[in-house]
Amino acid sequence: MTTTAPKLKTSAMIASFVDPGQRTVAAPFGHALVRAAEADPRIVGLSADLAKYTDMHILAQAMPDRFFQMGMAEQLLFGAAAGMAETGLVPFASTYSVFAARRAYDFLCLDIAEPNLNVNIVGGLPGLTTGYGPSHQATEDMAIFRGMPNLTIVDPCDSVDLEQAVPQLAAAPGPSYLRLLRGKVATVLDEYDYTFELGKAKVLRPGNDVVFISSGLMTMRALQAAERLERHNVDVSVVHTPTIKPFDSDTVLAELAKGRRAYTLENHTRVGGLFETVAAAVVERGLGVRIGAIALPDEFLDAGALPTLHHRYGLSTDSIESRVLAEL
Repeated sequence: MTTTAPKLKTSAMIASFVDPGQRTVAAPFGHALVRAAEADPRIVGLSADLAKYTDMHILAQAMPDRFFQMGMAEQLLFGAAAGMAETGLVPFASTYSVFAARRAYDFLCLDIAEPNLNVNIVGGLPGLTTGYGPSHQATEDMAIFRGMPNLTIVDPCDSVDLEQAVPQLAAAPGPSYLRLLRGKVATVLDEYDYTFELGKAKVLRPGNDVVFISSGLMTMRALQAAERLERHNVDVSVVHTPTIKPFDSDTVLAELAKGRRAYTLENHTRVGGLFETVAAAVVERGLGVRIGAIALPDEFLDAGALPTLHHRYGLSTDSIESRVLAEL
């Protein structure tokens, strides 16, 4: 089966990856943070001159005395957040994922993770969620952060994940890294009797022929592809793994042990992310399962409109459907 790239009505490099007509919620992270802050006076917000672009402006407007604008200085952002956590506050510090992972890694590692402080790093534009090229596309952020001790990594699918993750991250000890979906965020998981539980994977859909292990926005695509493949008499199970570290190996491996063709789906390079996390768990358990990786390539990506880029790099629903049918 062959597909062609979708015809674009806009060349905007920050066009949404949400499908036309899909249900959305505006700024779910920002509103969830305000609700959590209303319930917990220890919660504060910080940003490195990107509050509007990480939905942190919702907290800034609602509770200006609990928001701190640190300017374009990510090291200072994390250092200040660490100091606040030392005094008993619960900071949520937002910037773009590329700046958190590449520019301020050492501050996060030594000021926050090593003393195991409750600082929650909120990273905007994770993976291929912007068309502005390698300077803004954090395609390797999970690979960078997975090796950091004490750090929890969460890759939410939609507004449901984000709204439910915020209070759990605030309540959990130690630091976290949240891959933020901002602006108008799709609502998907409410149709699957789903609740977010930190550290847990969930089987959203059973299936007998193929199993998708997915995280982030790729769970939305996995569910869409599963519905399309059903028309070809291909029965697909979808397992959503919003917490990348610590990883719920038991739930994932229980699905893989059933002997179906398996794929991981992630909005991240195939190096160091979900694919290698699952592969390591499979090898350690001795399952001998072959897994295909639906992920971004190990290269710097092009700039352009998101629908074009998602199709080019294999993240679109069309691409997933075509690949599975070609390999069955």
